[in-house]
Amino acid sequence: MRLFVFGLGYSANRFIARHGGQFTGIAGTVRTAGKSAARDIETLVFNPDVTDPGIADRLTSANALLVSVPPGADGDPVLQTFGSVIAASGIRRIVYLSSVGVYGDHQGAWIDETAPVSGEGRRKARIDAEDAWRAVAGDRTTILRIAGIYGPGRNALENLKTGKAHRIVKPGQVFNRIHVDDIATSVAAAFDHAQTGIFNLCDDEPAPPQDVVTYAAALMGIAPPPEQDFATAEMSAMARSFYASNNRISNARLKRELGVKLAFPTYREGLTALWQRREI
Repeated sequence: MRLFVFGLGYSANRFIARHGGQFTGIAGTVRTAGKSAARDIETLVFNPDVTDPGIADRLTSANALLVSVPPGADGDPVLQTFGSVIAASGIRRIVYLSSVGVYGDHQGAWIDETAPVSGEGRRKARIDAEDAWRAVAGDRTTILRIAGIYGPGRNALENLKTGKAHRIVKPGQVFNRIHVDDIATSVAAAFDHAQTGIFNLCDDEPAPPQDVVTYAAALMGIAPPPEQDFATAEMSAMARSFYASNNRISNARLKRELGVKLAFPTYREGLTALWQRREI
C-alpha cells in the first residue's frame, strides 16, 4: 500500500516514524524545498506559490492519503488544487486531521461528536473544510478532530526551560490535549479500520492549563511561574482567543469504535514520560 501525505509536519512525521513500515512507499509535501522528513521518503513542494507537478501522479498511484494541511481564508488548498484528482483516484482511505475547535464554546460541558459545530474565521474554515472533504471523498474519509498537541520538543517542560511558560488562571477554564504518539496510534487505527466517520482525538482528562505547568515544574524540581489572572494578563489576541472556548471533550467513540488505547491518558503520564526520557 502506498501513502501520500499532504503536510509533513509534526503529527504526520510522528505517524510515519512509528507506523510508516506498513506502507510500500511514502511521498508527501513540504512547504519549502529541502525540508527533512521523518523517513527516507519522497518530498514534493506544495505551498500557495509552488505546486510540484509530480503531486498529481503520486496521488493517482496512492492507496492511502493523510491530510494535515489546514484550510486557508479562501478554503482548503488541497481540494482547490487536487480535488478532482482525489475524487477520481483509487485512494481507498483518507484521514483528514481537523480540530476540536470546530465545536465552539459549550461552557465547560462534556461533549462528543454529536455536539453542534459553529463559528467564524478559522473555526468556520475548519468546518467548511470537513464538509468539503466529505463531499469530495464521501465514505472514504475519516476525520480526526484533534485537541492541543504536545510531545517531544513541544510541551510544558520545554516552555519552562525556555522561560515561555505562564500560569494564566481563568476560573473554570479547561483545555483538551493529546500526546503526539497517541495521534500516531489513532491515525494508524483510522487507516486499518473498516469504519469511517468523525472521531474526537484527545486524552481522558480536560484540565486547567495552569495545572499542567505546575505539574511540569514539579517534575523538574523548580518553582512554577506565578499565577496571573486572565482578565489582566498580558496576552496576544491569538493567545486570548483560545480561552473563548471551554469544553470537556469525550474520546469514548475513538476507544469504542476504533479500538484505540491511549499510551498517555492524561497529561501527567505524558509529561512524566517526556521528562524521564529527556524528550524535552
